[in-house]
Amino acid sequence: MVRVAVAGAGAFGIKHLDALARIDDVEVVSIVSRTIEQAQEVAARYGAAQATVDLQDSLDNPDVDAVILCTPTRMHAEQAIATLEVGKHVLVEIPLADSWDDVLAVASVASKAKTRGIVTMVGHTRRFNPSHQWIHQRILDGELAVQQMDVQTYFFRRTNTNALGNPRSWTDNLLWHHAAHTVDLFAYQCGEKVETANVVAGPVHPTLGIPMDMSIQLKTHSGKICTLSLSFNNDGPLGTFFRYICDNGTYLARYDDLTTGRDEPIDVSKVAASIDGIELQDREFFRAIRENDEPNSSIDSVLDCYRVLNQLQTQLDD
Repeated sequence: MVRVAVAGAGAFGIKHLDALARIDDVEVVSIVSRTIEQAQEVAARYGAAQATVDLQDSLDNPDVDAVILCTPTRMHAEQAIATLEVGKHVLVEIPLADSWDDVLAVASVASKAKTRGIVTMVGHTRRFNPSHQWIHQRILDGELAVQQMDVQTYFFRRTNTNALGNPRSWTDNLLWHHAAHTVDLFAYQCGEKVETANVVAGPVHPTLGIPMDMSIQLKTHSGKICTLSLSFNNDGPLGTFFRYICDNGTYLARYDDLTTGRDEPIDVSKVAASIDGIELQDREFFRAIRENDEPNSSIDSVLDCYRVLNQLQTQLDD
């Protein structure tokens, strides 16, 4: 039995808690939230013994073996380091951090923790969605090769609210959060590092203080390309939509669903133990803990994604 604390009881924390309820030999024992009322309500709903507003309470709890961090981005690096330093496994929701310096700081501590059998994993969920797994397996089998990926990440976010429409205590980020999914997935599916990366951004929102529109171009050394459009101004279906243009077919991935380029559905129900990418991500975390193994989307395997994000941030700052 792996006993886990979930820090952050917002929209994404609830997704993890629902997933954890479907995984055997995992027990949620601690909930951390911004208010004690929310922490207590969620702890009661999911059967956790501890409810707190302070992550340190969970880290001091001898019943906690591992921590899933679903907290605001700005807190990820500091909380991940604190978790590792007390010898607990950690799954950090994407992004690992919102600066290259913070990414390297976590990586340094994680490297030392790894020698003690402590797992550090980052929530790059796209690697686990059945739709993307279906594509990935065919790439590994030599049936497909990516020529181009065309990706749209669209939300309508004129106010600072989360996916449930509730007020946020922090501001989201198109580059370090939402673009991280695609930058990592593109390299992962191509099996190559990104060598060329360019970005342009629209005006900064006067209240939120962030660009609301962004366009990114990526290219690998062999010439595979990716075009990523991101917007908080889109009035329409929200989420990220991936078009894979391959040497042997075109495919459209929408989270856990997949179709051909002609919108013919592809059955991905047998790809993995679940059709929920969050659940599959969490299952991989606990597998790695039990087997003392390197997880898919380990911190080492996603570092290059953050190198590229830093390169793009530098362009925006110039």
